[in-house]
Amino acid sequence: MTQRLTTAQAIIRFLKHQYVERDGRANQFFAGCFGIFGHGNLAGIGQALQQNPDFIFYLARNEQAMVHTSAAFAKMSNRLRTMVCTSSIGPGATNMITGAAAATINRVPVLLLPGDIFARRNVAPVLQQLESSSSQDVSVNDCFRPVSRYWDRIQRPEQILTSLAEAMRVLTSQAETGAVALALPQDVQAEAFEYPEEFFAKRIWKIPRARADSEALQEAARRIRSCRQPLIVAGGGVIYSEATEALSRFATQTGIAVAETQAGKGSLCYDHPQSLGAIGVTGTAGANIFAREADLVLGIGTRYTDFTTASKTAFQNPNVRFVNINVAEFDAYKHSGLPLVADARIAIEELNQALEGFSTASEYRACLRRLRAEWDQEVQRIYNLRHGPPMSQGEVIGIVNSFSQPKDVIICAAGSLPGDLHKLWRTRDPKGYHLEYGYSTMGYEIAGGLGIKMADPKREVYVLVGDGSYLMMAQEIVTSVQEECKLNIVVLDNHGFSSIGGLSRYCGSGGFGTEYRQRQDGALNGDFIRVNFASNAASLGALAIQAKNREELESALRQARANSRTTVICVEVDIDQRVPGYESWWDVPVAEVSEMESVQRAHADYAKEKKKERYYL
Repeated sequence: MTQRLTTAQAIIRFLKHQYVERDGRANQFFAGCFGIFGHGNLAGIGQALQQNPDFIFYLARNEQAMVHTSAAFAKMSNRLRTMVCTSSIGPGATNMITGAAAATINRVPVLLLPGDIFARRNVAPVLQQLESSSSQDVSVNDCFRPVSRYWDRIQRPEQILTSLAEAMRVLTSQAETGAVALALPQDVQAEAFEYPEEFFAKRIWKIPRARADSEALQEAARRIRSCRQPLIVAGGGVIYSEATEALSRFATQTGIAVAETQAGKGSLCYDHPQSLGAIGVTGTAGANIFAREADLVLGIGTRYTDFTTASKTAFQNPNVRFVNINVAEFDAYKHSGLPLVADARIAIEELNQALEGFSTASEYRACLRRLRAEWDQEVQRIYNLRHGPPMSQGEVIGIVNSFSQPKDVIICAAGSLPGDLHKLWRTRDPKGYHLEYGYSTMGYEIAGGLGIKMADPKREVYVLVGDGSYLMMAQEIVTSVQEECKLNIVVLDNHGFSSIGGLSRYCGSGGFGTEYRQRQDGALNGDFIRVNFASNAASLGALAIQAKNREELESALRQARANSRTTVICVEVDIDQRVPGYESWWDVPVAEVSEMESVQRAHADYAKEKKKERYYL
């Protein structure tokens, strides 16, 4: 039996019947489709969505933002659900490229269906077509190739019979997932074909819990038993695998300290006796001291980014060895580690059994307790600084953290906030901390907050966003109002790019080009530009509150929680009152030759620190 459908109609019908299953629980993989229509997808995918009202269509305001929303939805769903995103050809398609890169780098699944130029070519060049004098088989959608895990151009209707299955294989892979882009020429979208009925049958993609090689597991246990200063580095794989309880039991039984990456923050509750909090460039003092002395690092679900390893300076013990649990073989072998290519939860549970009776020494545990107590005092100091006005950023974080409930979710992505949140935020739930830090995309925050709220409507979502990111992409406030997805957005106004301004000063450049100032005498060194963020947010449909001090911020948070509509709280913070770094360093090259004495001094410091970088062979 066959059914005559357009290519677009067949795609939507196929997507509606795709399910995933893990641990015996199955759910529909695609929760709907975000889109902005143009001539490249209106009569194809647009008509198909109109014909399938049970596959919910969501209207976004920016193509990049809708990909961020879908990625945040997938991350909040532990990669077991996602969204589809469709755009027209040309700028609509290329707007999605940044979102695709962020999804692929962070390894979260998103399906992109950008419109494309005519496959039959006879009317070329069409509106928004990039012509090439060397080939007719190229369009702007080829830009998706390097930032997608799977890419295809559908030139004939029957090609989706094989392409969609491959797309689903990649999207549901715990090791290889990321953005999948299927470029759809606008004429092919509308062409009809006799599709076999079995193509549209319900299909369940099972997410396996792979087990590690038994010999490698036993060798890992032997190495841990023989070490004196072990450290666990918990990455995002712990949370995606739903392995947080298993990790808690493992850390309690063995006494091994746990440090968390940005993606892994929340792997342990902040007050767990084995938790040292954040590691690396944005890490706590205790975590980085333990990392420096570690003779064995057990990496679980981490890809060891430069922020985690402090640009390969974090682990200074000359005898340090690595054991890596990861579903991705590529990551399991990093740092010449002993690879346990496996699901995090299963591997932790089996390693726990293999280590029965093992426990760290009393001196190790005493040091852990002392460093934890010292860090708790440091966080309290920053939370209660009572600087200004304007307040310090650390105080704002403390006020929001103290006000929020354990199941609430904080989201951030770019600027100085992610580093301060990594250090200071006291996480009480595995899904309570949501950072996009693989790509650190300015503009992800509000769009991502929308995706979190859509994935789990019962949770309160707190979007912490700097003024720079807000100015880049705030328009999805309108979408949150449209969909009645209430967000609590806190805009921290420091009149510039705080993170890069601080980095510029560190490199000797004095913050050049990083502050929002009027042009004066040919340079950007005049007065600060005063942007009324509250008025802007109100114009987009949000309730808006301006808070000038601690008491007003606390009051605004109470109002926001009681509101049923997205609320934006604007608070000015002091760009110069920063949370310090702790026992760590980041490799950002400094100009080797300069007439500026400040740069010369910065380069001398840089050359000294760079000598600490290591190869783990």
